[in-house]
Amino acid sequence: MAHRLAVIGGDGIGPEVIAEALKVVRAAGVAIDTVDYDLGGRRYLATGEVLPDSVLEELRDFDAILLGAVGTPDVPPGVLERGLLLRMRFALDLYVNLRPFRSGPSRFNDGVDFIVVRENTEGVYAGEGGFLRQGTPHEIATQGSVNTRMGVERCVRYAFELATRRPRKHVTLVHKTNVLTFAGDLWQRTFDGVAHEHGGVGTAYNHVDAACIYFVQDPGRYDVIVTDNLFGDLLTDLGGAIAGGIGRAASANLNPARTGPSLFEPVHGSAPDIAGTGKADPRAAVISAAMMCEHLGENDAAARITQAVDKTVDGEGTTAQSSDAIAAAL
Repeated sequence: MAHRLAVIGGDGIGPEVIAEALKVVRAAGVAIDTVDYDLGGRRYLATGEVLPDSVLEELRDFDAILLGAVGTPDVPPGVLERGLLLRMRFALDLYVNLRPFRSGPSRFNDGVDFIVVRENTEGVYAGEGGFLRQGTPHEIATQGSVNTRMGVERCVRYAFELATRRPRKHVTLVHKTNVLTFAGDLWQRTFDGVAHEHGGVGTAYNHVDAACIYFVQDPGRYDVIVTDNLFGDLLTDLGGAIAGGIGRAASANLNPARTGPSLFEPVHGSAPDIAGTGKADPRAAVISAAMMCEHLGENDAAARITQAVDKTVDGEGTTAQSSDAIAAAL
């Protein structure tokens, strides 16, 4: 039977790269039925709606969600991020943000092959905080970091289980335990406890600032990285840069318990300045779609798509020509 996909093209280059990703998925022989949803900056500006409750309930019934990118310059910061992206993560319990980084031959930093497991529903993005005396000279703004034992442990366990399926079998915890002594302590104790149950997996710890240096100078040291929401957000953008550019930066927002659909998206943003020009690199969307195929049990198609992406050359033609080259390489 065909997999039922909710497709959110979004804004800017989002619809363009998602169309090419779906073309590659079909070329790989995966049967899909898609339903398009008009969500993002364009809809918000037209109707004032971000994610209606009725649409959220519809999304729960799909096998997976494929998202292009959302955001337009006319929408204030935080409206779409909190009202659409974070709301879907929280409501659908997409507690693992998975971002792979691989650089093939002839690309910058040849041989990079690591994956970041970012906790996706807690930390400073949980929304704890507020204002006191707003608008006065004595204004106070607080932004708390929420870390629960359950939230941290399920993310760390996912990282270790992932590492057992990879050749190097190694997990690095990245945090800032010397300053964030409460949240960091919870992460370190949880990490150590789960590591004790996985004797065949090697472990390491890096402060996040040290990890930034290693990403640039020695990215080959990493296999699986597990970290919190904020550090994961920052590190994975740097990971995209050192593994060949943001045009290859893919992600999966996973509900490993499969109590609802998981969401897959490139992380390059809507890039409105190049929308409609044919300059958008579709590979991040294609890799995200390959991750979606693997999640749906289409492992052979996922592997073939990933290998086909590795055979393409950076900046090869227009958006459509790039995806055509990937489809031809399947």
